[in-house]
Order: sequence, then structure tokens, then C-alpha cells
Amino acid sequence: MSKNPTPHFEKLTAALQNEKLPARDKPRIEAAVERYHLWLKDLDSAYKLGEPAKVLKKLIQLLNEYKLYVDVDLIFNSEDDFLYRQKGQLKLDNSIIEEFLPFLIHPSLVPEVSSVQISVGPTTTFSSVYFTSSLDSPKSGAGMNIRTKDQDFAISKKLYLKASHDSEFREAVTKETYVGYVVAEVKTNLDKTMFQEACATAHDVKSSVSGAKYFLLCEWLDMTPVSTAPTDIDEVIILRKAKRLNSNVRKDFDTFEKRKTRRDEYVRYLKANPLSEEMLGRFLVHITRLIKADVPIEKDVLDVGYF
Repeated sequence: MSKNPTPHFEKLTAALQNEKLPARDKPRIEAAVERYHLWLKDLDSAYKLGEPAKVLKKLIQLLNEYKLYVDVDLIFNSEDDFLYRQKGQLKLDNSIIEEFLPFLIHPSLVPEVSSVQISVGPTTTFSSVYFTSSLDSPKSGAGMNIRTKDQDFAISKKLYLKASHDSEFREAVTKETYVGYVVAEVKTNLDKTMFQEACATAHDVKSSVSGAKYFLLCEWLDMTPVSTAPTDIDEVIILRKAKRLNSNVRKDFDTFEKRKTRRDEYVRYLKANPLSEEMLGRFLVHITRLIKADVPIEKDVLDVGYF
């Protein structure tokens, strides 16, 4: 497997370089970078536990501890309002899960991945191919181009495309991309608009790769649940198994003085609804089944009567 991408670290670095970052927050971001590197070391050390159940439990524990630190100590406790009000743009918090997911796809938890050539983590995957040429405006390789889509998480394989009007591929056009076989979108909270957008994305993913699987992962539910059966989404997984805090509570988080008064309430809610080992384990089970999928043997099929 290729080296894991670092979307969360990139967001921390970008925040440090942001001209609008309040001066008082700079040392706090720098401290978060140090904490981030310790978190990575702890995640790597978790694999030494050996037993898959213990490894998974430790990984989720470390995820919750670090996520709570960023959510509360870094963002919520800031005496300025920039980090909290700009959460959606800075993505310091929701990029944590994106960076964490590849740690689940490890030989300690899925032994089969050690023998397959795959890329795991946020990436840009193939969407479609098109040609920008005509009889009166010929181009090499018919002007082949590809459309791609940024994915929060994907299990993918490198793909090379080559097009030419010549059977020996002289004057060819070559493109490199990734084919996403498992794609997941990660949301902090899931509302109806986001769900509809995800339905469209899932359709595009499966239109380009018929055997692909698409999952929607969210921390909090912020909509009335609907069936995914008529959509191309394979499953929606609510990582905290809880609804988002009510808007009448969240409205008091926009200033430091208000956040101070509701800090204990906010921390209690986060701790009462941690990122669930069961739900992240469920996502891992889906992936494990796909990687372990074997070609049916005729005798076994006839014994059980189905396949």
C-alpha cells in the first residue's frame, strides 16, 4: 500500500499560514501540531497489541481522545472566535476522521491488504473520459481528457489510460488517474441537502466503476432518516449514533463568553456520544468482505443452493 495521505496535518499547516489567524491562536495551533505527531506515533504503536479486537479498540480510543482535544481544547476554548466561526472553512476538526480511516486498513486488522496493490485514503478518482477533437480539428489521441472527483476516502488502484489513432500508439495521449473501488464521503453533520448531494455523487461513482461501493459517513445526524434503497449509496453510517445538538444550543457558541457558559454541557455531550467503535467496526467489516471476496466454487454453491 502507498503511504497514508495527511489531510488533517495539511489543514493545521494551512491554519498557521492563514493571515486572519488571531495572534493568540498561533501558539495553540503550534501545540496542536506537536500533539498531532504524538497521536500518529500512538496510532502506530496500537498495532503492537496484536489481537485485532484490541487493536481496533485502542485505535478508536486514540481517535476520540485526539478529536476531543481539537474540538474542545483547540477550537471551543479559543478566546477569539475565529477558529469556531470558521470551522467549515478551516476543516481542522472534520479532517481528523479523513486522516484516521486509512489506519483501519492495516494488515493487523485486514491481513489481506498486505498482498494487494492498493492506495488508501483521500484521493482524486476517475469519473469519466471525453475527447476534444473533430474531423476538422484533429488532435493526438482524439484529444483524450478525463474528469476526476476528489474523494474524502477511497480504496483505489492506479490506472493508466492511453489513446491514439495509431495501432502502434504513435502520437499517443497518456493520462494517469485512480479507480475508486470503495469510496466514502465524510460529513460532520448530515442534513437533507448533503444527503441529496451524496446520492448524486454515489451515482457518478457507480456509473464510472460498476463494481464500486459508496458509503456516507457522518458524525451527527441532522435530518429525518430516509431509505437508501432507491439510491446508489450502499450505507449511511452515523459514527456517533446521535443527533446534532439543537440549534438553540449551538447559537450560544458563536462568542467566547457564551461558549464559556455552555462548555461543560458541550463536553458532556461529546463524551456521552463518542465516535463509535461499533460503527467504525461496521465500516471495516464492509471493506473486509470486499477485499476477501472469493470466486464461488461450484461444489460449494450446489451444497448450499445459492450464491
